[in-house]
Amino acid sequence: MLAVVRTGGKQYKVTDGDFIAVQKLPQETGTKVELSDVLMIEDHGKMEIGAPLVAGASVSAVVVDQKKMKTVLIFKKRRRKNHRRKNGHRQQMTILQVECVRRQSLGG
Repeated sequence: MLAVVRTGGKQYKVTDGDFIAVQKLPQETGTKVELSDVLMIEDHGKMEIGAPLVAGASVSAVVVDQKKMKTVLIFKKRRRKNHRRKNGHRQQMTILQVECVRRQSLGG
């Protein structure tokens, strides 16, 4: 079963057993997370697209790890002014393992 879920302002295509890296969630490692913003679900060729969400569908996942992404360098320079600024940023992320994609019924 395939689903498209929304979390942290981004969309992810997931199936059972997938690992996804999402924006930081406040849960600790090992806790279960329920993603209820399911935009689309597909099961054996039958597809249901929500408007905007699929009613009764959810995705359960387990928090595997809390990490930081690679460093993104920010470099600002103004020509002929002897002005240079170098900065870096590491976005925090949560690694999730999708356990199962559920729905109450597939309409149509």
